[in-house]
Amino acid sequence: MTSIYQILMLLLDILWFFIIAHVVMSWLINFQVLNLRQPLVAQIWTGINRLLEPIYAPIRRVLPNMGGLDLAPLVVLIGVAIARIVLQNNAAAFF
Repeated sequence: MTSIYQILMLLLDILWFFIIAHVVMSWLINFQVLNLRQPLVAQIWTGINRLLEPIYAPIRRVLPNMGGLDLAPLVVLIGVAIARIVLQNNAAAFF
């Protein structure tokens, strides 16, 4: 059972990393530090979008339209943090 706990925590850490990378890349693209015409940047951006869009889409349907501000990554980060807290507080069930 310890393995399941560690795998779940690892998956949450990986998801956290991808969300942070997505947010930072979106800022860099919007401030024209990164250019989507570069093949490597475009591939990474497309890959991260394809990975995270199934997670963001249901949240975007529920959240009100905020103009150009996308709060879906923030909601997912809060959800990941809550899941980590719940897993850590109930870690005794895995041991």
